[in-house]
Amino acid sequence: MTAARILGELDAHLLSEGTHRQAYRKLGAHRLVRDGIEGIGFAVWAPNAARVSVVGDFNGWNPTVDRMDKRWDCGVWECFVPAAREGDRYKYAMWNADGVPLALKADPFAFRAELRPATASIVAPLPPAPDARERAADERIAQHREAPISIYEVHLGSWKRRPEEGNRFLTYRELADDLLAYVQWMGFTHVELLPVSEYPFDGSWGYQPTGMFAPTSRYGTPDDFRYFVEQAHARGIGVLIDWVAGHFPNDEHGLARFDGTHLYEHADPRQGWHPDWNTCVYNYGRREVANFLISNALFWLDEYGVDGLRVDAVASMLYLDYSREPGQWVPNVYGGRENLEAIGFLREMNEAAYGAFPHAVTIAEESTAWPMVSAPAYLGGLGFGFKWNMGWMHDTLVYMGRNPVYRKYHHDQLTFSLVYAFSENYVLPLSHDEVVHGKGSILAKMPGDRWQRFANVRLLYTYMYTHPGKKLLFMGNEFAQEREWNHDASLDWHLVQDAHHAGVQRLVRDLNALYARTPALYERDAMHDGFQWLAQDSQTSIISFLRRGNDGDDVAIVACNFTPVPREGFRIGVPAASAYLEVLNSDGSAYGGGDVGNGGRVAVERIAANGYDDSITLTVPPLGAIVLVPSFEEPAA
Repeated sequence: MTAARILGELDAHLLSEGTHRQAYRKLGAHRLVRDGIEGIGFAVWAPNAARVSVVGDFNGWNPTVDRMDKRWDCGVWECFVPAAREGDRYKYAMWNADGVPLALKADPFAFRAELRPATASIVAPLPPAPDARERAADERIAQHREAPISIYEVHLGSWKRRPEEGNRFLTYRELADDLLAYVQWMGFTHVELLPVSEYPFDGSWGYQPTGMFAPTSRYGTPDDFRYFVEQAHARGIGVLIDWVAGHFPNDEHGLARFDGTHLYEHADPRQGWHPDWNTCVYNYGRREVANFLISNALFWLDEYGVDGLRVDAVASMLYLDYSREPGQWVPNVYGGRENLEAIGFLREMNEAAYGAFPHAVTIAEESTAWPMVSAPAYLGGLGFGFKWNMGWMHDTLVYMGRNPVYRKYHHDQLTFSLVYAFSENYVLPLSHDEVVHGKGSILAKMPGDRWQRFANVRLLYTYMYTHPGKKLLFMGNEFAQEREWNHDASLDWHLVQDAHHAGVQRLVRDLNALYARTPALYERDAMHDGFQWLAQDSQTSIISFLRRGNDGDDVAIVACNFTPVPREGFRIGVPAASAYLEVLNSDGSAYGGGDVGNGGRVAVERIAANGYDDSITLTVPPLGAIVLVPSFEEPAA
């Protein structure tokens, strides 16, 4: 080991201040040349340790060889190791303030980690960030609130596997070919990956990460993951990753009691322990911890060029009493239940992300009525770009699970979402959380015989794609997988050979295409004037509404029938046009339906209805939905 400073004075100042947004460029392991000698510089924040050494392949894992020097100005230990090279495994050996040795710790800033169950960090270069030309191309992927955003949510380890090769995972590079081609063929605009940061336990799906800066080695190397992102962008597909900043596991090689003290987490278990997941809760009030997380968020956006972060479990961060009984939580300084430090952290993270990458997007999984989640921080909001609409998801699935005979008694469950639909920039999620832990698949939630269950799924998806809000479907939902999701097995791709499953898949593909080419279905998602009820009838469980784009003449008419009885002679008022074209019918025979509908075209009559001078009369199929757009051309002679 050679004594040498790794951090400059400014680095030390910014780290101690909690404002070093590129901390990953200094902390961790980096190739250096000192006095003509090539080696690796190591730096780790452990202010309360009495002694720290770096151990690894380069020194026989001997803690007496490469002892580190402490920077008292910022609590960072550092050293330069000429014998170390890229590809070497390593960890940190630490002694607490009483001189007691701790379990070896992985590097919080490592860019690569061993495949589980091994837990060492691996010396790896910083991934080359996309250049200006690549970024300019990537920014053509639209993801603002007036864009059509249709997200395919994926767990990389179970989308497809290779059963003929021991049921192995696909690699990032194989997924770049197979998965991305499928996403493009289906017409989704984005792929969202369940967490890719390194994690030890497969059953956590990535939501208990230990290597925040390392793409999981399950599917390949950091270079392989970067290739995946590049190939997605080459196909015009945006890449979103689930980002876990709410908690971390207590594995002994991870962040828990990192330097012998509760460094990253709160010491008080009422603040620092999550009872639902048996994990540690970050201490957002500690500036170095907040900076660690913000630096990590920027790392994925900058170094890998991902297009956005979906932030997991935001509600658990916002509320001090989340999943806690009275006496099991500590109120804030004002006596309230709001986690003021977490609120400040989320605002700071969003401001940093959008400030550095205006094209990026952040999405909150927030399950309560917390106000202004997707409003700018400078207006008092949390600063996210979008928020998952968990209320819509819950109410709609409960409603759809009811026997159609009883749906008329629960009509408000179907329509209540429009009371608050414009209070946030919403994403409508049918995510992985709805198809695990005994909840069954989307198809399994539907009532009735086989035909009715598939018709209900097609109706649900058509309603979802025409309801205000961006769209998210978890993998397998798009072809109505029958069993609930199993992270240890591939999706049941053989099902698409069945006409019913293939019909749902074709419908989702056509919905994506219709959605992308119909501005009325996305441009004014977050604006009251982008939606208008035309007719509702709770007794017959039928609804009809109008969607409007930025161009006032750009409209789409939607009618949904939530009973298995065809509705004929259903009159609704419409804006003036020569006729209306039925551009999608979820009961079409191509989707597995009975082709009950309007023959593709509906004449406009000069009969007033719903406040309009003109109207149309529709046949709305059983357990079906239709979408119509105006035609301003005279019919052919």
